[in-house]
Amino acid sequence: MEEYYFLIFLAGLWALFASVSDFKTREVPNWISFSLIAFALAYRAFYSIGHGWMFLVYGLLGLGIFIVLGYLFYYGRAFGGGDAKLLMASGAILPFESYMDYLFVGMGFIFILFLAGGIYSLVYTVFLIRGNKKFSKEFKGRIKKNKLMVFGLLIVGLALAGVFVSTSLGLSLAFLFLGLMPLLYFYALSVDKCCMIILKKPRNLQEGDWIMKDIKVGRKMVKKTVHGLTKKDILILRRSGRNVEIRDGVPFTISFLLAIMLFFSLFFLYPGLFSF
Repeated sequence: MEEYYFLIFLAGLWALFASVSDFKTREVPNWISFSLIAFALAYRAFYSIGHGWMFLVYGLLGLGIFIVLGYLFYYGRAFGGGDAKLLMASGAILPFESYMDYLFVGMGFIFILFLAGGIYSLVYTVFLIRGNKKFSKEFKGRIKKNKLMVFGLLIVGLALAGVFVSTSLGLSLAFLFLGLMPLLYFYALSVDKCCMIILKKPRNLQEGDWIMKDIKVGRKMVKKTVHGLTKKDILILRRSGRNVEIRDGVPFTISFLLAIMLFFSLFFLYPGLFSF
């Protein structure tokens, strides 16, 4: 397992760089993700010279699989470009030591990433909604409109969680989460509508910003796409002088740092946790 110490340090340090950049500029430069991939593969190649080439092969295959996952999450709009590239780089870092590890280790990391990201996003948005009367009205309205489903599932989830708490903690937590799902869903919709749509001046627009709808400027049309605004789009919008509605988001990159710390802690403390 000692061969992964350098990769863990590398991944943690680069994830820290990415997190700082994401908080300061709301973007993650390509050099962070691409250099992480390059250093990880170079280390795997160097280590493989005296210890067998499978260490490099597993890293290359992991990178390939996570490139596919990165594109899926990107085009599914679950991740922005910077987050998707960091996910791709993670494939070169993770401790794959057999072909089955791509399923159990890979999916284990994805689960921990979304778990860490969900908890972090919830905490982050709690600070956004403080004193936001628009959010309070929106959230209460959604709950009132769907109160039968919300409170029905909550009661059922809590009851089943209580039944299984003494026999199966995992099943109890699953039912608890099921009961809370409608509340979390309407919370996320309300946060998105009331806190994540901002009005930007043309001079403050950045590449990758997601506009809310297609914008017509004279005879030209700036299209809403999964890739966000391009340099050409920004020039057109700046010439118009109009403020633009942008869908903002939670700076998610810190979730990678949290996931790396949690995943490798569990990996070393409970070696069999991610194996079949």
